[in-house]
Amino acid sequence: MRCPFCAHDDSQVKDSRPTEDNTSIRRRRQCEGCGARFTTFERVQLREITVVKSGEKREPFDRAKIEQSVALACRKRGIAQERLDQLVSGIQRQVETLGDAEVSAKQIGEMVMDGLRQLDSVAYIRFASVYRDFSEAKDFEDFASAVQDAAKQ
Repeated sequence: MRCPFCAHDDSQVKDSRPTEDNTSIRRRRQCEGCGARFTTFERVQLREITVVKSGEKREPFDRAKIEQSVALACRKRGIAQERLDQLVSGIQRQVETLGDAEVSAKQIGEMVMDGLRQLDSVAYIRFASVYRDFSEAKDFEDFASAVQDAAKQ
C-alpha cells in the first residue's frame, strides 16, 4: 500500500479488525519509508460494475459517490454514521447482486431514494430535490406534501 504522505510503496500492517457493520476490514498501517501511520479500509468487490449515465456515458461504479451524496443529504440531521454506512453498504450490495455488469445511474438513484425515505424524510426530500432536479419552490411543496401524505398512511 502506497503511503499517502511520502508515496513510499511499502507499508506494514499494525492492526486489522472488521468494521462495526462487518462489510469491510479496517487496517492501521505504518509506512516503512517515513514512519507515518494511516488507516485503510478493504471491501469485497464481487465484480466490476459499470454505471450507465444519461447520454450513455459510462464510468466505473464508485461507492464513494453514494457515500458523499448520502452524507450531504443527511448533513446536520443527527443520523449516526453507522446507519449511513449500513445504508450505503445495502445499496452497494443491491447493485452487486443485480447480476448485470452495467447498471443505470437512475436505478442507483432510486435505491438511494428508497433508503433515505426509510431513514429520514428531510434527507429524502433534500436528495430528491437534486436527483429530480427541482427548478422552483412549487416542486418542493408538491414533493413534500406527497411525502407527508405517505407518512400519514
